[in-house]
Amino acid sequence: MSDFYQEDQPQAPQQPQKEQKGSGILEKIQELGQTNVPDMDASNIHCMTIIGQIEGHMQLPPQNKTTKYEHIIPQLVAVEQNPKIEGLLLILNTVGGDVEAGLAISEMVASMSKPSVTLVLGGGHSIGVPIAVAANYSFIAKTATMTIHPVRLTGLVIGVPQTFEYLDKMQERVISFVTQQSGISEEKFKELMLSKGNLTRDIGTNVVGTDAVEYGLIDEVGGIGSALKKLNELIDANKPVKEKGDMVQ
Repeated sequence: MSDFYQEDQPQAPQQPQKEQKGSGILEKIQELGQTNVPDMDASNIHCMTIIGQIEGHMQLPPQNKTTKYEHIIPQLVAVEQNPKIEGLLLILNTVGGDVEAGLAISEMVASMSKPSVTLVLGGGHSIGVPIAVAANYSFIAKTATMTIHPVRLTGLVIGVPQTFEYLDKMQERVISFVTQQSGISEEKFKELMLSKGNLTRDIGTNVVGTDAVEYGLIDEVGGIGSALKKLNELIDANKPVKEKGDMVQ
């Protein structure tokens, strides 16, 4: 009896392991629609997405697809600190959102020491425009669009001159950042922002991919292949600078 018990004893934990493995595969299918997930541990590039609506100080309804800036900023800090990550690929498909949250993400991306590339797919609207131009190099798909319009307030607005001065100053912050980080002039960007007749019942301009490049807002029309190729070029160009800096120290 004791020998029989000892032979069967190692087999007892196997059943829970099979169940755990099976549950893990089911979770991958439910969350990602596939059983195998690409291994990013060996990659020197970190991919980050800005999708849906950029959530700021106010929490949006649960049915909204959101990007929370309190989740993005720690990731950017981790990318900057992790020596294994040499470049950042930022993919955008956003309708915009909170102005200050969008500017916070834009300033973080622009101030990173590691090479970064943005790719606009579908849309990079409203406050997504500063994020799209914050990287070292930017791409946009041929069918993607970028809506440029004035800053707005939602909810209760006090109709006093101070409110309009506040909006104007916030708008100037957006204009200043975009014109500094891209090749578009301040006059042209304001013209697109205040254009009439382009948007239904609104002012602003819906800029298609090729037009965004023509205006100097985005660097190049391209997709994921072009974006990764450019990012790898920037990473290779950045390596000698780091090695030279280490030698001086």
